[in-house]
Formats: sequence, C-alpha cells, structure tokens
Amino acid sequence: MTDTNRFEELFKKALEASENSYSPYSHFPVGAALLMEDGTVITGCNVENRSYGLTNCAERTAVFTAVARGYKTFRALAIAAPKADYPVGPCGACRQVLTEFAPQDTPVIFGPSYEKSVVKTLGELYPFDSLHELGD
Repeated sequence: MTDTNRFEELFKKALEASENSYSPYSHFPVGAALLMEDGTVITGCNVENRSYGLTNCAERTAVFTAVARGYKTFRALAIAAPKADYPVGPCGACRQVLTEFAPQDTPVIFGPSYEKSVVKTLGELYPFDSLHELGD
C-alpha cells in the first residue's frame, strides 16, 4: 500500500471519528486517527465542555486512548475538521503531547477533506521540541 493510499484511509477514519464529536458550543467537530506501529488505528474526537479549559481536542483524545491501550509509539496521524474552510493543524498543546510519543518525521495529514488536506511532519509543525533537543 502506498503512502497516499495509507494516508487516505487514515484520513477517512479521522473523518468518521469527527462524527462522534461532542461540540455543542463551537459546532466545530474534529476527528483524529493515529496509526500504530503494528497497523492498528486508534481514533478520537473533540469533547467540549462549557468550561472551555476542560475541553479535549481530538488529537489528545486519540493519544490518551492509545496510551490507555498500551501503545506508546505512533507512525502517522490524520486530523479531519470537516466544517473548516482550510487545513487546520493541531493546537500547541496537542503538538506538545504528540512529540512525547512520536518522532519528528511522523507524518501528520490534516484538512477539511482528504482532497484539501496537507501533509507535514511533526517536526515541521513543532520544530523546536525541547524533549528531543535534550537528547536521549
């Protein structure tokens, strides 16, 4: 399977996950799909709260679900924001959490649809990741 096919399938799963979004305040559903090393895909959606600080993004929902299931390394991430007019990348908090579990060269596909999506690496989205700058 080519990267293009794999990314398209992963994006489709993120789009499906966005249908489970709980977003009564922003009306902005987001879904995320994480590809694990063994090929498993784990999804998440945004879950809002009337106290906005308690809202959880789709990306972090997917990461926390993956970790709860025993996964700690990711191969790719797709983020679908179907009501957006343009590709919306992960917020700063999500970028920070993602770098805890994924290397800088991890592909991140994001957009309102696959046809309007962009592909960047996590390192391109978060170039000065202090965790990895410190060395292993």
